[in-house]
Amino acid sequence: MRHLRFDNTFVRELPGDPEESSRQRQVLGALYSRVQPTPVAAPRVIAWSREMARTLGLEEADIASPVFAQVFGGNVLLDGMQPYAANYGGHQFGVWADQLGDGRAISLGEAIDGAGRRWELQLKGAGRTPYSRGADGRAVLRSSVREFLCSEAMHHLGVATTRALCLVATGDTVVRDMFYDGHPQDEPGAIVCRVAPSFIRFGNFELPAARGDIGLLRQLADYTIARDFPELRGEGEALYAAWFAQVCERTAWMVAHWMRVGFVHGVMNTDNMSILGLTIDYGPYGWIDNFDPDWTPNTTDAGRRRYRFGQQPNVAWWNLSRLAMALAPLFSGTGPLQAGLDHYAATYAEADRCNVAAKLGLAECRDGDTVLARDLYALLAEAEVDMTLFFRALADVDRRHPSLEPLREAFYDDARYASSAPAFTAWLSRYAARLADDPLSDDERRARMNAANPRYVLRNYLAQQAIDRAMQGDDEGIAELLEVMRRPYDDQPGNERYAQKRPAWAVHKAGCSMLSCSS
Repeated sequence: MRHLRFDNTFVRELPGDPEESSRQRQVLGALYSRVQPTPVAAPRVIAWSREMARTLGLEEADIASPVFAQVFGGNVLLDGMQPYAANYGGHQFGVWADQLGDGRAISLGEAIDGAGRRWELQLKGAGRTPYSRGADGRAVLRSSVREFLCSEAMHHLGVATTRALCLVATGDTVVRDMFYDGHPQDEPGAIVCRVAPSFIRFGNFELPAARGDIGLLRQLADYTIARDFPELRGEGEALYAAWFAQVCERTAWMVAHWMRVGFVHGVMNTDNMSILGLTIDYGPYGWIDNFDPDWTPNTTDAGRRRYRFGQQPNVAWWNLSRLAMALAPLFSGTGPLQAGLDHYAATYAEADRCNVAAKLGLAECRDGDTVLARDLYALLAEAEVDMTLFFRALADVDRRHPSLEPLREAFYDDARYASSAPAFTAWLSRYAARLADDPLSDDERRARMNAANPRYVLRNYLAQQAIDRAMQGDDEGIAELLEVMRRPYDDQPGNERYAQKRPAWAVHKAGCSMLSCSS
């Protein structure tokens, strides 16, 4: 691991907590607290991303070395590492929660790769910090497998995301009440090494603003722009306005890609929103199986469904409006911030039109095409149709003789298939007429659709099957699933079982549909 070179600007340039301990406390006037990972009994690497390793200049021999597991299990620090936990607040389920912070994540430092790019390495599940709020700061194997797999699956889907370098089993057990029903159990512990250019969140700005510490707010904003948005030029309010507009734009494209592939984040609190527009904090996430705009993967959100699939674009706007409120002291008026929010709406509308054109295989999205897409979504929801399978199979429909037959396997219920067939057939006729007026050839249309509509997504039941195997000591299921998710848009002969709709047994099985926030 001699190639890992660190340049830790966050701890060097920003004010930190003078106390160096994991004691729970309110941390004022500081953006982080220095804290050491808590050692584990027997760290063992059970999965790793070869793409992320290659980016960091790591070779397979590095991963296999005993010291690698010790470092990324939290037992050993490399030269240049300066571990810390960040201090931030946030709105959780729409309510201000005050100080939150990295309760079970510890950043090791900022590594510089061979191309000069900056990557923050962060251990999730590395032990207590001042922000653990009485918890143990650990993570269990099941949630760690899910985070590791999803970080890389989203990257290969083309969705902006934090990454994962490796997954380490700790050899320790962690007590968790998975169902919040008063029956806690010992579970195997694990640590994920997450990787991103920055883990700064909306909540990092909200906390100093809520405390009236405008100097600290301005210092963090200036630092973030200089380090993470170097392409922006200007000074003063004009620079802040350009930066906020850029955050809004990146967030819009991120959420649009969520909607394109059917991803539901599940916990869109402002402390889980990246300032870089990256998907961050993979907790109770999920992919839409049968198309349902009202579905949420989060059991905690089952009542209000605040973070349901169809609501995600609106929630992102609301979260950006909380960030705007936090940044308001940096402006003399609200005009530039409102302009940024308007830019989000316009960008999302543009991105949504791009999604319509790509998913339907059109050269461009005309105004009538949004109506065509909206009518299709209504049919999918009413007939309980698998989103991923339907759009992938839609590329195989013959526009000269449109038939519902190529789409048959996407339906979950035979009776609904029969009753909805006339409506779908009518829609296919409209779609075929639109294709006849489009300049793309059939081959070009199929290629465009298959580049936007994945064959493989990380369905919850697939992840749970890998978890079940890992809980029995078989880690190969994780590597096998990761290998499939590395090429989600390609047909992979022999891997057809990963491209099937959710089986009936998985509808109510724990971990296969909705999930809790339990780590």
